Amino acid sequence: MLPRFTEKSLVSVGLIALLDDVAALAKAAAASLDDIAAQAGQAGAKAAGVVIDDAAVTPRYVTGFSPARELPIIGRIALGSLKNKLLFLLPAALVLSLLAPQAITPFLMLGGLYLCYEGAEKVYELISPHGAHRHEEALDTIAVDAKTFENEKVAGAIRTDFILSSEIMAITLGSVPDAGIASQALILAVVGVVITVGVYGVVALIVKADDVGLWLARRPSRSPADAGLRIIGQGLVQGMPYLLKLLGMVGTAAMIWVGGGILLHGAEIFGFAWPSHILHDAAEAAAQAVPAFGGFLSWLVQATGSGILGLAIGAAMIPAVGGIIVPAWRWLSGRLRRLRAA
Repeated sequence: MLPRFTEKSLVSVGLIALLDDVAALAKAAAASLDDIAAQAGQAGAKAAGVVIDDAAVTPRYVTGFSPARELPIIGRIALGSLKNKLLFLLPAALVLSLLAPQAITPFLMLGGLYLCYEGAEKVYELISPHGAHRHEEALDTIAVDAKTFENEKVAGAIRTDFILSSEIMAITLGSVPDAGIASQALILAVVGVVITVGVYGVVALIVKADDVGLWLARRPSRSPADAGLRIIGQGLVQGMPYLLKLLGMVGTAAMIWVGGGILLHGAEIFGFAWPSHILHDAAEAAAQAVPAFGGFLSWLVQATGSGILGLAIGAAMIPAVGGIIVPAWRWLSGRLRRLRAA
C-alpha cells in the first residue's frame, strides 16, 4: 500500500530538502572562499619581490624624526597605502580587466620602468653620493618647517607606495585572469589589505626595535633574566643599523630584479621573446649542472639576468628623468596652476 502523505509530512520533507540545499550552497560558498583565499595567497606570493621592496624602502621615510612621530608617520603612510589600493587601484584594475585587458601589460611595464629607475638611483647614491645628492636637489623641493617636512615625506612615501601598490595589484590581477569580476575584486581586496597590514606592521616593528632595545638595555639587573634581557636590548640597539642597511640592500635588489623581470615578461608578450628565452635557457643549464641546487640556481640566474637588465635601463633613465621628464612635468604643472589662477 502506498504511504499516505499528510500536509505536515510534506512540509517536513520540503524543509529537509531546503536544508540540504542550504548546506550545499554553504559548502559551495566555503569552497569558493577557500579558492579565493588560495588564489590570493598565490597572487601575493608572486608579488613578494615588490612587497619586500615596500617593507625595505618605507623605514627611510621616518629617518630624521623624533621617536614620538615615527609611529604616527607610519600610520599616515599605511592609511594612504590602503586608500591607494582600495579606493583607486582596485577599481582601476577591475575597469582595465573588463574594458581593456590588453592595457594591463603596458601598465605593468611602466611600473617596472619606475622600479628600475628607483633602484638604479639608490645604486648611484651608493657609488657617487655627491652626484646623487645634486640629482636629488634638482628634483626635490625644500621644506620650510617641521610640519611641511613631515607632510612632504609622507606624500613622497605615499607616491612611491602608489607605484609599488599598482605593481602588486597588477601582478595580482594578472595571476587570476580567468576569475569572475566578483572573485577578482575579493582577491584584490584581500591581497591589498593583508599586504598593507603586514608590510607596515613589520615596518613599525623595525622602526621601534631600537627603542625597545634601549628600554631593555637600561633595565636594572636584579636577576639573571634581567641580565639576559639587557644583553638582548644591547644587541638590538647595536644591530638595528646593520639590519636597516641590509634591508635597504635587499629592497634595492628586489626593486631592480622585479622591475627588470616585469620588462622582460612584457617584452615577451609584445613579441620580443629572445631575451627571456636566453635567460630561461641559461637558468635551465645552471639547474642541470648542479641538480642538488637546481631550483635555487635557476632562480638566481633569472633574478641576476633580470637585475642586470633592470640596472642598465634604470641607469639610462637617471639623466632622462633629471633632464627631460622632471622639467617637462614642472612646466606642465606651472601651466596648470596659471590656468586655474586665471
